[in-house]
Amino acid sequence: MAKNYVITIARGFGSGGKEIAQKIADKLGVPVYEKQILEMASDYSGLSEEMFLQVDEKLKGNYVKNTLSKFAFPKEVVPQSKHFESDINLFCIQSEIMKQLAKNVSCVIIGKCADHVLKEFDNVGSFYIEAPRRACLDSIMAKTGVSEKEAAKMIVRTDKYRADYYKFYSGGNYWTNPVNYDLTLNSARIGRDKCADVIIEMMKIKFGQDFIDTFNLK
Repeated sequence: MAKNYVITIARGFGSGGKEIAQKIADKLGVPVYEKQILEMASDYSGLSEEMFLQVDEKLKGNYVKNTLSKFAFPKEVVPQSKHFESDINLFCIQSEIMKQLAKNVSCVIIGKCADHVLKEFDNVGSFYIEAPRRACLDSIMAKTGVSEKEAAKMIVRTDKYRADYYKFYSGGNYWTNPVNYDLTLNSARIGRDKCADVIIEMMKIKFGQDFIDTFNLK
């Protein structure tokens, strides 16, 4: 039986990490999980998805409930109260979703401190995507139509949030620390398509023939 593998993608805002993650998923024929994790956590816990969106760095469909039904969750992540004193319990529920995904399916996970949450798993490869500020600005302006000034504000605001989120839930580690990842890539240097190719090649190197056979790669 083929083993499942997970690729986690952390990314600077505007670096194209989400696009690269989708390219990897398309090449391997696996799903991408980002906002879907919020819906899965909501369905599992019975809490409003808005609660998870508020602490997150919507897809609808039966596949969410079907996937959740296959997982065996430990009781300690079940909410014990209608009122949370902090966001930690919400993070724990999301973390358990990611762990169950890592145990059961091959996929790509974007953000969510996934590299930290899954650091003890031996079937996970973790990658960080960044790009120079100019490249990020151009990408955001082209995608959203905002001014350069507004794009710059969006980068500062979003990257600060992601850094603070990671530092809090990792117990003080920092988000851009290269030792968190198997590889850090500058998407402006070789382009997003080749970033996806490099990450897959790194997974081949890390996991060898099992990974190659699982996805029928050369």
